[in-house]
This record gives sequence, C-alpha cells and structure tokens, in this order.
Amino acid sequence: MGAAVVTVLGDFEVCIENYRGITEYTENLVRVQTKGGQIRLCGKRLQVEYYTNDEMKVTGKIDTLEFIDGRRAE
Repeated sequence: MGAAVVTVLGDFEVCIENYRGITEYTENLVRVQTKGGQIRLCGKRLQVEYYTNDEMKVTGKIDTLEFIDGRRAE
C-alpha cells in the first residue's frame, strides 16, 4: 500500500519504514517526507542512527511526533 509504518519505543526511539526522504535534520527536529505527507519529530539530542532506502531509526529524547497531511498547508 505504500503507507509509512512508524514504530515508537518509549520516548527515545522511532523507526520509520516506507519513507521518501529526510527534509530537515537538526538535534531538535527531524522531518521525514512520506507518500501521504510528513512526519515531524521534535525533541532533544535527536540523531538519525541509520537509514536505508526502506527504513530509518531516530533516537534521542522525543517530545512530540506529528503527522502532517500532504494536502494540508503548514
């Protein structure tokens, strides 16, 4: 189906499958583009531990995880 699959482990680890790319990456914000829109992770000491064509893992102190519909303007 191509939808993003997001697995959250506590407030310290997020795995994202079926993403298209990383659009912003700082220690406080990671934005990931998906087929349906964006996933925005906000927190402290965020790091992309690894990424492949199919999956990525973000670690750090995750405060918020937000799904932004691709049809909605920010």
